[in-house]
Amino acid sequence: MSVLAIRHTGIVVSNMETSLPFYRDLLGLEIWWDQIEDGPLAEAVTGVPGARIHTVKMKAPDGVSIELLQYLNTPKPVPPLSNANDVGCNHVALRVGNLDAFYEKAKSAGIRFNTPPVVAASGKAKVTYCRDPEGVYLELVEVLESAS
Repeated sequence: MSVLAIRHTGIVVSNMETSLPFYRDLLGLEIWWDQIEDGPLAEAVTGVPGARIHTVKMKAPDGVSIELLQYLNTPKPVPPLSNANDVGCNHVALRVGNLDAFYEKAKSAGIRFNTPPVVAASGKAKVTYCRDPEGVYLELVEVLESAS
């Protein structure tokens, strides 16, 4: 067996009404699935007894998806914010077109950034980290034309 492709990244959220506008409206991802999932299959796959999950799948123009999952009847409290050097799944990297413009728009919408966009040491990309409404780190990357 070998991996053929990355299918999606799943992000558990405490409040779909808060998180969805960030990913759909601010980042511009397109919703292609919005369902409540429950029953024996949801329980078996997640390992969560009684799982009832509001699942929203969104895709970028290249077809890669982010899946937001809100556990409706088995919620957990939002954990403390992670640090960039914490062990485990740490961030999702998204390629954007105009990072400076996105930074200004997102910052004015209250999104938290570690730094304004900076050019990477390679000179091939501009990058920054921000947090989504739940505190999940996103690395935003603009590939610079000189890198083509």
